[in-house]
Amino acid sequence: MKRLILLSLVFASCASGPLGKKVNEPFTGNAYESNNRFFRGTGKGESSQDNIARSKADLDAKQQLAGQVETNVKQVADQYLGQTGNERAADVADKFQTLVRGVMNTQLADIRKIGEQKYFNEKENKYTVFMAYEIKKNAMFRFMKKQARTDKTIDERQMAIIDEILDEQIKKADEADVD
Repeated sequence: MKRLILLSLVFASCASGPLGKKVNEPFTGNAYESNNRFFRGTGKGESSQDNIARSKADLDAKQQLAGQVETNVKQVADQYLGQTGNERAADVADKFQTLVRGVMNTQLADIRKIGEQKYFNEKENKYTVFMAYEIKKNAMFRFMKKQARTDKTIDERQMAIIDEILDEQIKKADEADVD
């Protein structure tokens, strides 16, 4: 019993716990997390050259954004197609996923940098760059709708379903934008 109390006092008196010292990195917290209005992504890059560290952080943040958009759209499409019981649901879902990948491989719509911080560690001769981006959800969905119209592999029936799915998401995002 005495050992347990002594051990707990030792751990409590240490500045760092058994897992190590807590590190507060930039761009953490609610202001940098996705919500009903924005997709948000943060990235970190390290290198001995500042431009490479910046490029790594940029890529990391944009990959995070693209993953969120793809996951969100997949969930929405699966939910919609599950509710409608459409007999060609898999075909439409496949076209929708192809659309999302196509959009993500092009310029992200309405992307805004909301923060960038660069640090230099003289001891290790290394730069660390943190970057944060956001995309308004309604702008992203409008861009996807526009891109879908230029895709020749999407027929009218599929386009109508994709429009309906995206219109519902745009409406939700617009309502959140008003709040």
